[in-house]
Amino acid sequence: MIYTRKLILDVLKPHQPNALELCRGIATAGGDYQVRLLVIEMDEKTETVQLVIKGETIDFEAVQSAIEGLGGSLHSIDEVEVCSETETAETL
Repeated sequence: MIYTRKLILDVLKPHQPNALELCRGIATAGGDYQVRLLVIEMDEKTETVQLVIKGETIDFEAVQSAIEGLGGSLHSIDEVEVCSETETAETL
């Protein structure tokens, strides 16, 4: 099995919910995730943000659904880190 450990996403979001609310919503979307948000650009109605999501096994569909549910739009997947079940066993 392949596990997603890290995602870096480019997201467009409205000003509300704020950054903290967006991160909280994503952190609980499908597991126990660490979420970091960096505001890249801001205009009158929206913010372009970079999200760094880390976890043991990230459920991308749940993360994407959480982003959309909070009014955001996924622009791109900028970085991905995955590992196989074999790699996981070797690192333990």
